[in-house]
Amino acid sequence: MPYEVNPFILSLKNETISAELYEPAKAEAVYVFAHGAGTNMHHKFMNDMAEELASLKIATLRYNFLYTEQMKKRPDVPAVAHQAVAAAIAKAHALFPKLPLYAGGKSFGGRMTSQYISANPLPYVSGLILVGFPLHPAGKPSIDRAEHLAVIKIPMLFLQGTNDALATWDLITEVCATLPQATLAAFEGADHSFKAGKKNLIPELATKIHQWIESSK
Repeated sequence: MPYEVNPFILSLKNETISAELYEPAKAEAVYVFAHGAGTNMHHKFMNDMAEELASLKIATLRYNFLYTEQMKKRPDVPAVAHQAVAAAIAKAHALFPKLPLYAGGKSFGGRMTSQYISANPLPYVSGLILVGFPLHPAGKPSIDRAEHLAVIKIPMLFLQGTNDALATWDLITEVCATLPQATLAAFEGADHSFKAGKKNLIPELATKIHQWIESSK
């Protein structure tokens, strides 16, 4: 399905960040899609996901965090990252006030989004889509990073590889079992980057997102 690509700038308190919208014809939903800690909004995974989602009539708004925009290596502290999340969600709602709006992202981007929403519930955010939620650092299993999820009242979709070093399968399963609003989708054999041998999982990820959005309407 054809789509339009529209780059633009988002304003934070004292800075600006880049953003980009992939808008298919007759979009049925919009996903505010934040990047992971070691990448940016133009990473191949991010672009490929946006293209695949566009083919399913889901628009995506991708954006850089401030540290990425400034080409720094250390991720922003949550308070700064949350400013970017807030600006991106507000922009998506302004562009598509009548469409179902979902927020989230890959790894760090998903965690910063869920943190922001847990403290700032927004009536126009229909749900969270968390792609490879980073439950704990590699080699240090813990569920401390999941504590804020308990106060979120909107539906949440967790897309997780069963071999993700940042979310051991037993722990992410345990966490999701305690969250009435959570749906956990397993990608067998996939690691944190959603690599499982030579298989391209992007179409499956996008299809699962589309199916979940349809079922949650």
